[in-house]
Amino acid sequence: MIKETLDKNVEVKPNSKEIEMLKREFPQCFDKSGVFDIKIFEELIKTEDVEIKKEGYSLEFLGKSYARYLASLDSETIIVPDASNKNNDSENVYIIGDNLDALQHLKYSYANSIKCIYIDPPYNTGSDGFVYNDKFEFAAEELAKKIGIEEDEAERVLNMEGKSTHSAWLTFMYPRLELARDLLKEDGVIFISVDDNEHANIKRLCDEIFGESNFITSIVWRKKAGGANDSTDIAVEHEYIVCYKKKLNGIYKVPLSAERIKEYKYSDEKEETHGKYTLKNLNDKSLQDSKGLHFDIVCPDETILYGKDNQWKCNEETFKQRLKDNRIVFNKKTDGEWICNYKIYLNEEKGKLKYDDNGNIIAKGRNLSSIIDNVLNRDGNDEIKELFGYYPFSYPKPSKLIGQLVQCSTKKDSIVLDFFSGSATTAHAVMQLNAEDCGNRKYIMVQLNETVKKGSEAEKVGYKTIDEIGRERIRRAADKIRKEEPEKSKDIDLRFKTYRLESVDKNTLDKIVNFDPNFPIDTENIMSKFGKDTIIETWKIKDGYGFNTAPKEIDLAGYTAYLLDDGKHSSNLYLLDEMAEESIIELVRQMEAFQLKVDKIIEYGYSMTYSTNTSLRSNLKTLKNKNSIDVIIRY
Repeated sequence: MIKETLDKNVEVKPNSKEIEMLKREFPQCFDKSGVFDIKIFEELIKTEDVEIKKEGYSLEFLGKSYARYLASLDSETIIVPDASNKNNDSENVYIIGDNLDALQHLKYSYANSIKCIYIDPPYNTGSDGFVYNDKFEFAAEELAKKIGIEEDEAERVLNMEGKSTHSAWLTFMYPRLELARDLLKEDGVIFISVDDNEHANIKRLCDEIFGESNFITSIVWRKKAGGANDSTDIAVEHEYIVCYKKKLNGIYKVPLSAERIKEYKYSDEKEETHGKYTLKNLNDKSLQDSKGLHFDIVCPDETILYGKDNQWKCNEETFKQRLKDNRIVFNKKTDGEWICNYKIYLNEEKGKLKYDDNGNIIAKGRNLSSIIDNVLNRDGNDEIKELFGYYPFSYPKPSKLIGQLVQCSTKKDSIVLDFFSGSATTAHAVMQLNAEDCGNRKYIMVQLNETVKKGSEAEKVGYKTIDEIGRERIRRAADKIRKEEPEKSKDIDLRFKTYRLESVDKNTLDKIVNFDPNFPIDTENIMSKFGKDTIIETWKIKDGYGFNTAPKEIDLAGYTAYLLDDGKHSSNLYLLDEMAEESIIELVRQMEAFQLKVDKIIEYGYSMTYSTNTSLRSNLKTLKNKNSIDVIIRY
């Protein structure tokens, strides 16, 4: 399971990912030696409406080739399920480990599946706020050869480790954002919190990864109110949330707040009308003077509101249609003067009712503003203190802030990803939003087991790592929701499953690399150290089943095999232990009798002897009413 990854990673180049894609989509552009012909490619895509640029600019930084190389690698970690996952059918996932490894795993099961990604990456303050933590395992000469750069440049790349520079930060972010893009659905959206230090760079980096045309906006979040004393020049009260879409528009209107809904306090008497409405004055002298908006209106007592003294918000033709549709209301002020109002209904958008697939009226929504000033940084602090009774985490983002982003970019069954999870604000926001609109959104959180600060309140009460705080925050937020929404919470998934990304120790790794299948099996391997569940979890993610497909145990004459079948992929049967001859015969019998549907058989090579492999293949070739099935061996 690791040996194949190690062998594949040896061959990876910075452009391996792109070349693989081109070979899949444009095989005619490669000759028999695998050389790519750019001229053929240009001819294929060249039309009148496609102009090929001869000049342009791009974002260049030290380490870019290495960053592209990292994006093409597969993770050399394994996925270890937590013991608490047993009999836990939650579809929410919490992953403890490096997010680059997590994204490299997730790409196999969650490509084109995530609707919303929110991340709050470490900010590069130029001091100690961000420390580059990706490890370099090459000498300069080896790295230069591996990624095709000069040796002196490779030396400079290696020297970035531990530095707080723009190039180091961009090298850190590039592979993570490239993998994140692949995880997004076609209408998926990513939100990235950032401050002034890297706002310009993250915009250019995302233009390159997501495409400049897919930039939505940079939301300005006013996180402080009443000035700030952390600047010697201008008080900095804001941060940015950079927003990109994958390809299609995935930003939706969000429902009106309870306060706004209260404004719709009137209702029509007749049943066939549109229901609740609010009134707006048709007269607006503050508008720029426009022709066609000055006409006389006759009131119920035949008093005239003269056009020369008023400027209306619509022309005369539209007014007459509104009058005919019973959408004009005349009211008298205390001094006896008439006011001409028009109705705005709660359940309409731009004058028209909107319906869902079941024929129900959809309530009016609003666009998310590019300036968010209704939630402050201190709200995040107050929120976490309410949950814990103290501050286990410094300045977490408020769940109300993340909730607004999730609400405008997801549907009720969407998957939300945060791979810089921190205190798990995003998980809290998803659960709270589900409680409010009876949604079934799922989340995937990823957090490095980063040590808490020495002397912090978190350390004093016994927390060792940030992921411990995050998982406890989810539990406490879930309990709060259960208490506040006892009925709704019965139908909401308020639990989660935990997984750890573990590196294989050097001793085991050496044995895996040097393993010779023609010699006796070394019993000290991944299964003996981590168990069968780890192998199954790691393989099922690699094979596209995701975390929420449970393996089914298959009895083969006393031997237990594990079947994965989610109805979307081919059915995989995993064989993890040495098989007796009667179990092989029983496997063939069940397949021939259509008791067992299997498309692929995947075997853990360290457990099987040569004679077992020979017998398994020979028996599978005799299958009746079915083509022979090849056995995939993984080490």
